[in-house]
Amino acid sequence: MSHVMNTYARQPVAFVRGEGVWLWDEAGKKYLDALAGIAVNTLGYAHPRLTAALIKRIQSGVIHTSNLWRIPDQEAAADRVAEITGLDEIFFCNSGLEATEASIKVARKYGHDKGIAEPAIIVMEKAFHGRSLATLSATGSRKVQAGFEPLVQGFVRVPLNDLDAVRQVAAHNRNVSAVLIEPIQGEGGINVSRLDYLRELKQVCDENGWLFISDEVQCGLGRSGKWFVYQHAGFQPDVVALAKGLASGVPVGACVVGGRAKGVFKPGNHGSTFGGNPLAMTAVVTTIDTIKEEGLLANSTRVGEMLMSSLRNQIGNAVADIRGMGLMIGIELKEPCGELVKHALDAGLVINVTADTVVRLLPPLVMKEAEARQVVERLVPLVKAFLDKRAAA
Repeated sequence: MSHVMNTYARQPVAFVRGEGVWLWDEAGKKYLDALAGIAVNTLGYAHPRLTAALIKRIQSGVIHTSNLWRIPDQEAAADRVAEITGLDEIFFCNSGLEATEASIKVARKYGHDKGIAEPAIIVMEKAFHGRSLATLSATGSRKVQAGFEPLVQGFVRVPLNDLDAVRQVAAHNRNVSAVLIEPIQGEGGINVSRLDYLRELKQVCDENGWLFISDEVQCGLGRSGKWFVYQHAGFQPDVVALAKGLASGVPVGACVVGGRAKGVFKPGNHGSTFGGNPLAMTAVVTTIDTIKEEGLLANSTRVGEMLMSSLRNQIGNAVADIRGMGLMIGIELKEPCGELVKHALDAGLVINVTADTVVRLLPPLVMKEAEARQVVERLVPLVKAFLDKRAAA
């Protein structure tokens, strides 16, 4: 019996080796990975540059010192994150919820600095921001919140892509200090914000002096074909929350601020013992440099478009929707389809189902077109068989 706490309904497969976009289990069976550890393994597996950099860092003997001292690797990572985000100050932490939690604290501090006694943050229905008490309160899922009440107050929920709802809040609630949005909702089912909506939402923030917080924990770091989804919409947010793909598998998060949020946090306002440690920072620097040098943003666009068009051609008429951006794709079926995860594993393919009815594809950004074609070849028959079985029932 395992002593691991029973918080996940795990599949009975253990991956013990990886190379590129391929994984092998304990029995030696080979799998094509179209999930990347849930958008984490940006460079796939055993990438020579990442492997060499991490080994060198470990061999130095210094993988942790704490933020009581200067950390040169952290300064190098911050420079790179500032360059790709276009923002100014980076706080490194260890996970997506920590990055979002820090963003929420920035928004509250910003509100207090403006004289708002109880600052409120506008959040979206179906959003997922984490599982700490504050981030699960911001999350738009009763399933995530149930059993953990009382929730943290100070969140006002509106539907995604509904600007009128935001304007209604603006007209009646003088306590709002920020909007928090995933430009593409991951756990919620690959729900994509319209770019004109994002631009108009930013305009409402500007009109009211609110912070625009872009939670790009899942959709950021090149997955959409640009470094960040907000760059498709052509504006700068005030705060960006990052994690998942930022270090290609080494745990890391980042709360990045600029614009109205610059300078809100002062010494003593926030901290993290492990945040920005040399091991994680080596992985951040190497991941960002490799994305640039291997042209992985363009690859994400090209391979993602090929995946999307192939899926639409072959099953587009049979499913409810196929949507996404770059290498972040959701195939929505008309009924719960969780069993497809097991069927895919049997076929040597790693996928995921989220929001009960959405097959989620988040491959490593190093996936080539030939490998993406194999994803389609393995997945399409499974979806067709599932639909045929449901039709027969």
